[in-house]
Amino acid sequence: MLVLCSNGLTSENVISALLPYTQGYKTAALVVTADNIYKEKNYHVGRCVAELESLSLSVEITDIDKTPAETLLSYDVVSFIGGNPYYLLKSIREHHAESVLKYLAENKILIGWSAATFVFGPTLKLVDLYTPEMNTFDLKNLTGLQLTKVEVLPHYSKFISRFDGFEATCAEYEKKHSVQVIRLNDGDAVFIGNNEERILRA
Repeated sequence: MLVLCSNGLTSENVISALLPYTQGYKTAALVVTADNIYKEKNYHVGRCVAELESLSLSVEITDIDKTPAETLLSYDVVSFIGGNPYYLLKSIREHHAESVLKYLAENKILIGWSAATFVFGPTLKLVDLYTPEMNTFDLKNLTGLQLTKVEVLPHYSKFISRFDGFEATCAEYEKKHSVQVIRLNDGDAVFIGNNEERILRA
């Protein structure tokens, strides 16, 4: 199953909905690759570990920049923190992690929030409309991993007041590309698996 979140497993509603899927699962990896500056020192890491532990999982912090992506296959649940979506996509490609993440999404539980929601989806084109300055890596191919056709826009209520024309930009993107973007506020999530998608609100 694939879980796309705005800012992690930060609501009781999402945690409760996820619990039945983690029955019998014991281990989780928290992947810090997307934060190419702070890595395991990212200030969200402690909170994210605690959220996974609330599912009765033993959590280890890892980074595909330092550890082979194949090691993620040994975990029951793999969760990617937020950061820079361009860097995360670049790193996944460089370390040939695409097939590993596809397997996890189809056979175990793969969680991605913020930056990872774009990377795991069809494309980075939407986030590129808002923060192209984050692409300091001159990434030309913005095609995502396409683990799902679902496109989400995380941090919606938080960023609508920070970016001029935030909603208008998203609406125009939907019209131009004939897609429907799921707007996620912090605490929300989308569960994707078994040919269905379920939106959980905080």
